[in-house]
Amino acid sequence: MKRELISSIKQKELQLSKLREHIDKSDVCSDLYNKVLIEKAILTKQLEDLQNRSLVSRIKHLLPRQEKLICDYFRGR
Repeated sequence: MKRELISSIKQKELQLSKLREHIDKSDVCSDLYNKVLIEKAILTKQLEDLQNRSLVSRIKHLLPRQEKLICDYFRGR
């Protein structure tokens, strides 16, 4: 999954570099450039979320989970 996202991001960057030359020439190219830019941003966010989730899940397994009991709420009173 991670490799697929990285390769898709690289493809979007290549498309953007080719479209960048033609932005001023037509409205269609400008719209296509904006569309590819948004798609690249979405893929980048998905990759970032994938990396963050793995880090968070590793940390959660290391830390002991403390469950609260009803009596814990009444101890301080």
